[in-house]
Amino acid sequence: MKKIFDSVSNECSRIVTESYSTSFSLATKMLHNSIRKDIYNIYGFVRFADEIVDTFHDYKKKELFEKFEEDLKNSLENKISLNPILNSFQNTVFKYKINKELIESFMQSMRWDLNKKKYLNEKDYKDYIYGSADVVGLMCLKVFVKGDSTEYNNLKKSAMSLGSAFQKVNFLRDIKNDVNFLKRSYFPNFDFDSFTDDKKNEIINEIEKDFDFGLKGILKLPKEARFGVYTAYKYYHKLLLKLKQTPSKKIKDARIRVPNYQKITVLAQSYLNYRLNIL
Repeated sequence: MKKIFDSVSNECSRIVTESYSTSFSLATKMLHNSIRKDIYNIYGFVRFADEIVDTFHDYKKKELFEKFEEDLKNSLENKISLNPILNSFQNTVFKYKINKELIESFMQSMRWDLNKKKYLNEKDYKDYIYGSADVVGLMCLKVFVKGDSTEYNNLKKSAMSLGSAFQKVNFLRDIKNDVNFLKRSYFPNFDFDSFTDDKKNEIINEIEKDFDFGLKGILKLPKEARFGVYTAYKYYHKLLLKLKQTPSKKIKDARIRVPNYQKITVLAQSYLNYRLNIL
């Protein structure tokens, strides 16, 4: 029965989420049960695509990506895939009528990661962030509002801002690995060797503006989604504060993290705010 296969597929996406990201899986657990599995399904899809271009260096990444892309296309045409991650994803796509342009934009950004090494101007930078992060936020938003077009359009810009903020925090945190190992530079007109506190602060100011606008949208989300998204926001905001307090030289030398005990503190504070109706 397909129902059993779909259940197995959903479980695979949950395992992928919990295996690859303790922070995201923790925030996802704070979502209402009615939407949680669909967020796992979206994360499983984007994580697999990202892993192909970012970590499978000993394999033929281009061929793997093209095969994944072809399997994705078939899954959306036939509403089934023997790849359980794609099968769970296509179920969520059709359930919430997720626009295929969002999926295509995401895959375009992943395709750039196969070859493109530097984003030399503002347009390239914004196009990449739109495809790699903003559209993921929009896919999740479709789930959060349960496909309601009016709510989706009202919250679309803030969801994109939040996606941008998350991605830019990742860029800043991962500068060392991106430049030294992946040979990539996402920030426009960026020179790793002359990365200074002034440049770091310029980037952080940009991220803070995204966060401020994104928070306004979080406060308007349906209650089923609000606590989970707010938890993710608080975690990334905590990471941003750590980056803000860290000299640029250290960011170039080590990957900055939020310890597990601080993640638990963030969760507790988020829950308190939620229970006190501050959200």
